Amino acid sequence: MSSRRPDFDRYPELQRSWDRRNFIKSAAVGATMMAAGGALLRIATDDLTKSARAEKRADGRVRLPPGQRVLEFLRPMGGDEGDGDARTFKLKVHGLVKTPFEVDYAGLLKLPQVTKQADVHCVTGWTMLGGLWKGVQISALAELAGMKSEARYVIFESAHGFTSNAPLKEATADDALITYRLNGKPFALEHGAPVRGLVPDLYFWKSAKWITGVKFVKDDEPGYWEVRGYNNHADPWKEQRYA
Repeated sequence: MSSRRPDFDRYPELQRSWDRRNFIKSAAVGATMMAAGGALLRIATDDLTKSARAEKRADGRVRLPPGQRVLEFLRPMGGDEGDGDARTFKLKVHGLVKTPFEVDYAGLLKLPQVTKQADVHCVTGWTMLGGLWKGVQISALAELAGMKSEARYVIFESAHGFTSNAPLKEATADDALITYRLNGKPFALEHGAPVRGLVPDLYFWKSAKWITGVKFVKDDEPGYWEVRGYNNHADPWKEQRYA
């Protein structure tokens, strides 16, 4: 068939064939472009991964833990979602503290705010580098509540009874937050909206989504994934993925 458009007024029976021809042609072009785009994305991802493996953190560890590959965005990882509504959000700070308290979303924003750059590492093998996370430091919550000296662990409580546990050292590090913004934008529901935890020096499942509470305890309390075979500490640089 000629590449010129037929005279459909004179030959209406050709319209269907012409439409099918153009559909197939467009689909082929689209598939080629998608394949090229995918190849370019893989090249960019490989370059980011290679670069991160050559970098060092301030503590001397390589920036990219072993077994990880860099992605540019957070990947949805499922879970029982909370309602995602800032109007109903409440965060309870309790446990081994002198003055337990509860704060709503507006109250959270009135607490001292920080923005920290941090990488996050998923146990499934992907890493997102250099996110700008805004929120309240867990160490600030500990100070505000008057955390007692015998506290050794932090338990993050979330919607539907989900919990994750973290040693006090990692959970109160400078970049460990109760966070509500990433790169200036609120979280999508699938990423924990309206507020989630952030403990960047442990595998990302420790950074509980749809968070409802922060509890300081003396004795460790393995969380949802920990009692199901995931490593209790979850250090990415030691590849502590599973028990």
